[in-house]
Amino acid sequence: MSDVPAEAAEGRSRSDAGAQGGTHDETIGLLGGGLKGAGRYRISRASKLARLWEILSIASHYDLLRGLTPLTLRQLLEELGPTFVKAGQILSMRSEILPQSFCEELAKLRTSVEPMGRDLLLDTLRAEYDQPLEDIFDAIDDVPLGSASVAQVHKARLASGELVAVKVQRPHVQEIMAQDISIMRSLAARAARVMGEEQFLDLQSVMDELWQSFLEETDFQVEARSLEEFRRNNADCRFVGSPRPIPRYCTEHVVVMEYMEGIPIDDVDALREAGYDLREVGTKLVDNYAQQMLDDGFFHADPHPGNLVVQKGKIIYLDLGIMGRLSSHDRLALQEMVFAVAGHDVARLKEGLLRFSVGELGDVDHPHLLADLDHIMDEFGTADLSELDVAAFINALISMARKDGVELPGSVIMLGRSLVTLEGVANALIPDVSMVEIIRDHIRAHRDPVSQTRDDIRDFAQDALKATRSLVRAVPEASETLRMLTRGQLRMNLDLPGTTDPMSDIAHAADRLTMGIVIAGLFIGSSVIYYARIKPVIFGIPIIGLIGYLVALALGLWIVSQIIAEDRRRRR
Repeated sequence: MSDVPAEAAEGRSRSDAGAQGGTHDETIGLLGGGLKGAGRYRISRASKLARLWEILSIASHYDLLRGLTPLTLRQLLEELGPTFVKAGQILSMRSEILPQSFCEELAKLRTSVEPMGRDLLLDTLRAEYDQPLEDIFDAIDDVPLGSASVAQVHKARLASGELVAVKVQRPHVQEIMAQDISIMRSLAARAARVMGEEQFLDLQSVMDELWQSFLEETDFQVEARSLEEFRRNNADCRFVGSPRPIPRYCTEHVVVMEYMEGIPIDDVDALREAGYDLREVGTKLVDNYAQQMLDDGFFHADPHPGNLVVQKGKIIYLDLGIMGRLSSHDRLALQEMVFAVAGHDVARLKEGLLRFSVGELGDVDHPHLLADLDHIMDEFGTADLSELDVAAFINALISMARKDGVELPGSVIMLGRSLVTLEGVANALIPDVSMVEIIRDHIRAHRDPVSQTRDDIRDFAQDALKATRSLVRAVPEASETLRMLTRGQLRMNLDLPGTTDPMSDIAHAADRLTMGIVIAGLFIGSSVIYYARIKPVIFGIPIIGLIGYLVALALGLWIVSQIIAEDRRRRR
């Protein structure tokens, strides 16, 4: 195959992404053989120790004790290898736990990575097939369309003459990543136990997401199935398309799909020159994404400009490596939240958010949660919905949920990140239109009245049942409360949002009020003494009145300094 002339490089860069789907039950550990199925990835205690020493050796070249800048962090991750590059890609989309400057720098990890050489590429392909490459491919382009940490994509021509894109996984990337994640996850667990609630970010959450991403991304058969499912879901949509996989040539490490090219969706000048209406393109892009989220429950989880082109009146999704799924329950909750945001309804937004939660809600501080949502809505809620900063709003909502103990499923976190990415694409096309408006209109236009009525009746029945149970439980409690009230045994616990000791705060406020009254009394009394010229008098000034003024001034300045200092402490 190497003696076949390669075609001239053409096309566009495409970011690597993995496959979505599949069920895996492997668990991983550091040195104790905790990786279930470790034999598949050729992981041993000796290899882990050797890799750990290599990681520490590379890290020692960076001044970790003085902290990392965004640039040095990116460089460190690149030097550590594909697993750490993938971790950086995940962190780049987690602006709720990393400063924005770090996220922007780590986002560069999603672009080009040093590609495999041609010989290694051909050897990798030969290992995947039982027949000579010349019987499958007539030519393979030397220059990759895109190269990333897990795989790279080349334009090629089949022996039949059909142009295809070939996505090839880097050799041994599975073993390397499984071993690294095993080490990183164990270290994260130990760090979490040491740091407790003071940790800068949720390390275990990042590692869990990284492991799940690894399991999904390194089986390219799943990506081939995702391509087929996405095409089926959008078969009736005339303005959306995606590459057709060629199953007979798809393996665990190779995906062969129809080659498609077009105008990059962020090249607005080229779109205008080709006669496209940017408003129509942007609106249809968001409307279709609403269909993926709310109707299909199977959405593209990485809709950045590099994965989207416009070709012959269609929006083409080129890379379906990272896909997300939402259950019917989550889709209904998402609909509620969309209408809540559109209507600035905090109570409805809270109910939708809690429906997403996968953890116990018994410890959720509902008044504090409502207060936080009020603050978010005051900050982002505007009279004109088109002014809503969806990216900042979603990040604030995810960060607030974590802080208030509302555990959101990974699919919802993934969707949030995807919407942030999509907003960046949409803003270039329709800067004066909010995605929330388009999604809300999509819901209204596609609601099935029968299904909606059935869902409303079901929700009403569930709410009625909950209310009835609560009422039955409340009767004996109310009876006991009345009995204690008549006997003088009723006690009340006061709990105010934003304070941990309400009675102490009230007593503190009362002390300040008393001191204020004392200062006012000193000032008034000193004024009476001054104007009455009560002796002793020096230089025409009554000494007692002067002392009263000075004491009142000192106490007043002291109270003001205390108020300012406490306000600063609360802000920190």
